[in-house]
Amino acid sequence: MWSQNYNPLGESVLSTIVAALPAVVLLASITWLRMRIHFAAMLGLALAFIVSVAVYKMPVDKAAASSLYGAAFGIFPIGWILLNVIFIYEVTVKRGLFDVLRQNLATIAPDPRIQVILIAFSFGAFLEGMAGFGAPVAITATILVQFGFRPFEACLVTLIANTAPVAFGTLGIPITTLAEVTGLNPRLLSAMVGSQLSLFALIIPFWVVVAIAGWRGVRGIWPAALTAGVAFAAPGYLLSVYHGPWLVGPVSGLSAILALVALLRFWRPSVPWQFDAEGNLGPRPPGNDQVGLPIEEASFPANGSVCVETMAAPRLAAAYDRNSTVLAWLPWLLLTTFILIWGIPQVGSWLDRLCLMKQPMPHLHQLVQRVAPVVPAGSPPENAIIKLNLLSATGTGILFAAIVSSFAIGLSMREMLVTYLQTFWRIRLSLLTITTMLALGTLTKFSGTDATLGLALEHTGSLYPFFGTLLGWLGVALTGSDTSSNVLFGSLQKITAQQIGVSPILMAGANSSGGVMGKMMSAQSIVIATTATNFYGHEGRILKRTFFHSIALVTLMGILVYLQAYVSPFTHMVPH
Repeated sequence: MWSQNYNPLGESVLSTIVAALPAVVLLASITWLRMRIHFAAMLGLALAFIVSVAVYKMPVDKAAASSLYGAAFGIFPIGWILLNVIFIYEVTVKRGLFDVLRQNLATIAPDPRIQVILIAFSFGAFLEGMAGFGAPVAITATILVQFGFRPFEACLVTLIANTAPVAFGTLGIPITTLAEVTGLNPRLLSAMVGSQLSLFALIIPFWVVVAIAGWRGVRGIWPAALTAGVAFAAPGYLLSVYHGPWLVGPVSGLSAILALVALLRFWRPSVPWQFDAEGNLGPRPPGNDQVGLPIEEASFPANGSVCVETMAAPRLAAAYDRNSTVLAWLPWLLLTTFILIWGIPQVGSWLDRLCLMKQPMPHLHQLVQRVAPVVPAGSPPENAIIKLNLLSATGTGILFAAIVSSFAIGLSMREMLVTYLQTFWRIRLSLLTITTMLALGTLTKFSGTDATLGLALEHTGSLYPFFGTLLGWLGVALTGSDTSSNVLFGSLQKITAQQIGVSPILMAGANSSGGVMGKMMSAQSIVIATTATNFYGHEGRILKRTFFHSIALVTLMGILVYLQAYVSPFTHMVPH
């Protein structure tokens, strides 16, 4: 048994600086040194390993085991989801059906500003509620690229849009996990997070449009942004408060989709916008009836890392027969159906009974002890169990959807196998990056360096409601997961809240609500987005842009949490 030490140097400031070194080096390598992200991730992991062993005195076998444990989670289930999502996309491209889908959706929502709201925010929220683990970003970014968005803008808006739905992702797993970690009532936590994120759901549709079109672009489509925001926020708030966290994501996302489609039946922007030949978004010239400009089919280089970002010449939307339209929609309808089925708890339990392997991680399981004040005295040691639920995993449901879709659109077994191998080769570096990042995040947790960073914020006193929100943001930015951030800092938030005299429900909820604002700048999410859009290698450029949006949103969330802690009538929003 090894017990963590959160101040190994005997001076809290020095210990905090050393604990932050791996994350600082990682981010600096990506943004300023322009190092390829998989190399930066390996550098960060190596530095974290040195800090854990040399400074925090973590036994070498436990440091190695925690790194391998995180890497295993990066491969399965996260890498498994990404591989199969990209596979189903490649299948549709091989038969030319993705262009049909693009043109069909462009007819429903011909303006790219509305496409962002419909696909990145509304459809992404639905997918987040059902699957999570990167699937929404991968799928929606892919669709937007086919709409004519340049990969950079497609990555940017999907990452920004993937905020408010995240706390209730995968049928509420982040909230239910937070309840398990803290011992707080899950319905009260759900109500707290719902009251916070519902307000932000009203502004995110406007925010994503501003990100690519500026304030001028928002003026012409504000009815669509308001409709999607209200349609998402209203049922999300009611469900989170009166039902619980389980159905908030999928119901809110579906509600936003239906409301927006209904609005577009009788309303369109008076001055529609479109992409020009260079891929710039602006008002459509008078007399130009083109729906948009498709991007040429990407050619994937041998190293799988460089994006060909070339805009095709203008062309009119092609006319497709009903059969082609049905086939174009079929893979994505099957994908949604399989995700829905795989998300049913009874189905998951049944599949687990057929195939489920659990193996305690050697040299790690229940051999690392967190101590006060991060956890209450007498808390059990940390669990580390490798869970291989191959049949019930979301990625397996996506794979089955891809196989059924392939047969439906006429692909042979040989074509499917070749396409699958090509897909794996294309995203091999992304899988390496995700695996390394999860190894880094898990090592941070088991070594205790994450807690050192968290405890540094405890000294903010009465300002802790604001800075405690930033703690959740930091957790997601480092790990790429709101669930992981809740595991890392949920108990700390509860204990610190009790010490400074504010509601533990408020601060535990703020950990999740603030955390979702950090997901857009997590290396894991950015790699998933760049892989889906064939933009791998440009992560530093995206990180610089998402950093501003992430900081702005979490600052606003921190202000709201501070008001909920001390200022009436905001204090009445905290459930008791």
